[in-house]
Amino acid sequence: MSNLAKVPLFTGLRRLFYAVSVNETAFKDVEEVPKYIDESSPFFFVCIFLEIFVSLIKQDKKLRLADGATSISAGMYSRIPMVVLRSVHLVSYMWVYDNYRLAELPWDSAWTWWLCFLGVDLGYYWFHRLAHEVNFMWAAHQVHHSSEDYNLSTALRQSVLQTYTSWIFYLPLALFIPPSVFMVHNELNILYQFWIHTQYIKSLGPLEYILNTPSHHRVHHGRNPYCIDKNYAGTLIIWDRIFGTFQAEDEEVVYGLTHPIATYGPNTIQFGYSQYMLDRFWNIGGLWNKLCVIFCGPGWSPGKPRTGDIEDIPKVKAPWPKYEVKLPSWVNIYAAIHFTITLVMFQELGARKSGLSQTMVLSCLLYIGFSLTCFGKIFDNKSSAAYYEVIRCFLTLLGDVMLCSLGYYGNPGYRPKFIYFFQGFFAFSFALWALICFKMHDSKVKKSQ
Repeated sequence: MSNLAKVPLFTGLRRLFYAVSVNETAFKDVEEVPKYIDESSPFFFVCIFLEIFVSLIKQDKKLRLADGATSISAGMYSRIPMVVLRSVHLVSYMWVYDNYRLAELPWDSAWTWWLCFLGVDLGYYWFHRLAHEVNFMWAAHQVHHSSEDYNLSTALRQSVLQTYTSWIFYLPLALFIPPSVFMVHNELNILYQFWIHTQYIKSLGPLEYILNTPSHHRVHHGRNPYCIDKNYAGTLIIWDRIFGTFQAEDEEVVYGLTHPIATYGPNTIQFGYSQYMLDRFWNIGGLWNKLCVIFCGPGWSPGKPRTGDIEDIPKVKAPWPKYEVKLPSWVNIYAAIHFTITLVMFQELGARKSGLSQTMVLSCLLYIGFSLTCFGKIFDNKSSAAYYEVIRCFLTLLGDVMLCSLGYYGNPGYRPKFIYFFQGFFAFSFALWALICFKMHDSKVKKSQ
């Protein structure tokens, strides 16, 4: 939220479409490059709210609270390492550039800018393609495909592990492209892919031949057999046309994984497939088969092609049932309010981390991670959700006391008036879930008698 005032509205929207000039995005040093993704967070949510508004008018149920919140949770999860660590993309890129560059292209040249634009997009294509064709990379990337919906919030459903598999694909550029130019295109390439996650834009006419569009990317997110392993493009669809992975949108797309995970739990979404892959690795016989489990495609099994057999893909046809848990209206309202508060906390932590101690930052991140786990349990209607919420609300109240005593709000002991409102809200929430826990326990005792 703190980033909204930093970027004019029109500038922020232009960035989402890669509609920027060479001059406004040319920087000599890496330190001068704006944090385009962080600064775009408010624009993400403005666009998501507009899409929600359109969906409500159309009453088409293309957006669901639990799925959308889970996607945003995954986006928060994916940014957690970047709050405390430098980007592995930047560190590795600068090391290669400083030690092994073959040439030094001018940072303020339009030729350098356009060459990097093409290079980053080509690097993304090959990273993305191998993220579908190599199982240990798919273990990270499958997070993004785990939603059975397709809307702007889906774009935020990212993996906390993916950055550790994608950095190597951009290193050839470090032999001659300055790091500042690379960082600009690395972030803008990701930003461009936000707006193409929508079902409301059907076709862009002649631009469909050149650009990656919502239509092309809908195919990529499909679990229909004709959609599998197609349209890996970031910004330009020409790479798919060149390398033979292009597929035009045909029958209505059914979204999600070919074998849905049926949960809103963030930890299962992030790490569940990695556990499954490791279990396969240990249980399968033979060294070659073990290596294939890691380095072949997710659909591989002994006797099958490297990337699996397309005939093994379950046949689906829209409309197809989705994983959904019916919750009381008050629970949905409660979860929406508390999730929004957690999201604001995360945004504020990112904006103010430089003024906080490492211990405080790590403590806040642990709290946010625990909160996301709680919301997953609420949306999955787990019986343990009530106990988790009692703990979370208590930790929130305790954390507020500690922040106040440490002078987070100003002078030690000072607390803004609006914080008293949140204290009361969390105290009420604590009492509510404590009562639910008591009733659950009382019910179990009576059943056991």
